[in-house]
Amino acid sequence: MRAALLLLPDDAVASHLTALRLWGLEVRGLFPLHFSTNTESRVRRDEIRLHRRRGRLRAYVRHRIACTGPDRTYVDCAAQRLTLPELVQAADHLIHAGHTTLAELRAYLDQCHIDGVVRARRAFAYVRERVESPMETLVRLVLVFARLPEPDPNPDVLDAAGRFVARCDLVYWKYRVIVEYDGAWHERSKKQRARDRTRREALERLGWTIIVILDDDLANKKAIVWRVYGALRDNGYDGPRPHFNAMWTRWFA
Repeated sequence: MRAALLLLPDDAVASHLTALRLWGLEVRGLFPLHFSTNTESRVRRDEIRLHRRRGRLRAYVRHRIACTGPDRTYVDCAAQRLTLPELVQAADHLIHAGHTTLAELRAYLDQCHIDGVVRARRAFAYVRERVESPMETLVRLVLVFARLPEPDPNPDVLDAAGRFVARCDLVYWKYRVIVEYDGAWHERSKKQRARDRTRREALERLGWTIIVILDDDLANKKAIVWRVYGALRDNGYDGPRPHFNAMWTRWFA
């Protein structure tokens, strides 16, 4: 990124997916690098995409590189034809990392009229606080867009005496079902596996059903939906069966 800036106008800032990477989330790889400028300059390099902007750019600095702010970056990414789930992942990440808040991002979307804001507003309807990883976002959306009830992200689960038992990824309070995503770290670390086993046994003693999603499970997301549906049904859910429409298939299958 710093090398690319040597070829660009002095006011150029990292933007779009490149800025999102600087804010801590990589979506769809590194190249091409995206930058924005208020000048009429052009650059003819396949690995660089220079966006010319009319409105004055406010520069933030991340890793000693000037870039667009988190809220503007989110809207710019919506103009890059990311899928709705990818946009929700981006916003959930920016909020969890403390780069913006749900209220600040909502206010920004209400006030701005730049390219991408309509898609950004549509995705924002599914953005939630307390989401701690992009994969948690993905699992939640896989369930929601299959028309299952929406789980509560990362609440504290207490026992009958009000004592803390565990902080859980996705919780269906009404049906006492917990969905947990265990990434590669959980599988590689013996200490983490032991900790997970202990907390899950404590939850099961309290009557919770726990569905654990591993990295390998993501290859068949329909199976994830059916597992969660089965647990919900066994615990009293009488709502509709999962529905996988064309958009679900496009995004997740």
